[in-house]
Amino acid sequence: MGKKEGIRRLFNSIASDYDKLNHILSLNVDKGWRRKAVKEIADKDSPVKVLDVACGTGDFTIEIARKVAAGSEVIGVDISEGMMEIGKEKILKAGVSAEMYVADCEALPYDQNTFDRIAVGFGVRNFEHLDLGLREMCRVLKPDGKLVILELSLPSNRFVRGCYMLYFQKVLPFIGGFLSGDRGAYEYLRTSVLRFPAPDKFIAMLKSAGFESVEHRSLTFGICRMYICQK
Repeated sequence: MGKKEGIRRLFNSIASDYDKLNHILSLNVDKGWRRKAVKEIADKDSPVKVLDVACGTGDFTIEIARKVAAGSEVIGVDISEGMMEIGKEKILKAGVSAEMYVADCEALPYDQNTFDRIAVGFGVRNFEHLDLGLREMCRVLKPDGKLVILELSLPSNRFVRGCYMLYFQKVLPFIGGFLSGDRGAYEYLRTSVLRFPAPDKFIAMLKSAGFESVEHRSLTFGICRMYICQK
């Protein structure tokens, strides 16, 4: 089984518990990270067309839809049908204007130069072929468009990193497995973060994919990082 199919099955299996566990395990800090990223996406008074890649259950999609200018179009795509079923229900409950579609992030079903903004919240580390996914997002982004990525990371500070690793390697898989019944899913989360390229290498990949400039911000001692990329 390829990584892509494994990821789809994994997230389908934990879809019903994902939101609750995500907020518990991050101590709700993830909500603040998203708010910071949304400010970079909803930064125009005129309507924009936004694509939320690897949208999952739609937390990022909904926050973007709430903040963009009237008349904007917000679309979320993901390979997990189970996650998006929950996301579509959340969109209806939130009363925002947004659509969700099943799509492969490495073969986006859109023409080049389609979107003004692209967002990815904690999803790029799940791409089977990261370089291909980055090139695809650059392809469908308009000239002068902006890509905003949030991703978990390893803190640079030695003390913070040690505490984080203890939590990440011992506490997170135990609590996640206990509450969801799928410890393997949360062991994957740990492994995917540890294997993700360091900021300098990821910035080089973004530029190689076609982005002209990349700004990098460290959030919460480097536990999360935000990349703001201009085409």
